[in-house]
Amino acid sequence: MKHAVSPVVEAAGAVVWRLRQGRLQVVLVHRPRYNDWSWPKGKLEPGESLPGAAVREVSEETGYDVILGIPLPSLEYPLLDGRTKHVTYWAAQIAGRRDAAALIARPPTPRAPTEEIDRTRWLDVAAAAKKLTNVLDCEPLNALVETHAKGRLATRAVVIARHGKARRRSTWPGTELDRPLTPVGVQQSAALVPVLSAFGVTDIVTSHWARCRTTIEPYAEACSIVPRDSVHLTEAEHDSSPHRVEAEVDGLLRSGRDVIVCTHRPVLPTVLKVLVAHAVRAAEVTLPSKDPYLRPGAVLVAHVAHSEKGPRVVATETHRPPIA
Repeated sequence: MKHAVSPVVEAAGAVVWRLRQGRLQVVLVHRPRYNDWSWPKGKLEPGESLPGAAVREVSEETGYDVILGIPLPSLEYPLLDGRTKHVTYWAAQIAGRRDAAALIARPPTPRAPTEEIDRTRWLDVAAAAKKLTNVLDCEPLNALVETHAKGRLATRAVVIARHGKARRRSTWPGTELDRPLTPVGVQQSAALVPVLSAFGVTDIVTSHWARCRTTIEPYAEACSIVPRDSVHLTEAEHDSSPHRVEAEVDGLLRSGRDVIVCTHRPVLPTVLKVLVAHAVRAAEVTLPSKDPYLRPGAVLVAHVAHSEKGPRVVATETHRPPIA
């Protein structure tokens, strides 16, 4: 039996940037097969997440381990077979020492052969715009330059996670404290590892109830990070003291750390209230506003820029594990 072929080919990549003597520079790659200059990117492997594919492709084509930042405009290209290639892009920076724990969670990535990528080049953004072969590739570059001009390009990730799918209350003989994940929930937790690594998460704060701790456990083990339990992030403590949740999240936004916060659906409105209070308008309208806010096992990535006025959420995105 023939399987249906998707009309869309999903791919991911990044515009890797740096500052040199005050000048914004980006890295381009040359593909000898097409004799073109473009951004590092490539198709998703089966079961792979978009963020995971982006950092893998950048590593293969440039040799750089990167941490993803704000999302940039996606692009679509028609393919010769009639399908459409959809490429999701992020801004990205080369990982530093503070990102070391996140890199531990990534598998080794071999370099692309020279038949695929034979040159990489750092260029000032104006020169890069002229060097790009496909004019459409200027769209993510223009967004990067505009964001840099606003002082919002350098960001840290505050990731909000809803725990994976858990056993129903009606079928669990124990307490809320120890109600576990289902097998699907366990798979969702494992699928979060490459996503969290892509955004450079090096700090974990979680409700100490079992379903939250189990959700972040695969990433904690992969990175050798010791999670910090927060009693305030449980449903029970939130019901009695929601202001403590607000204080916890506000402190993490101000910390300048790449952190994941794992909690429960009833706690999410309070968490989102804090994000809204710190969000620029363009980011505020992207935040979920209706129950259930996040599906089980999903994460909301808030990209936080720091200024004299304090932390500002400048962009958000949501990712769900490719598990039912």
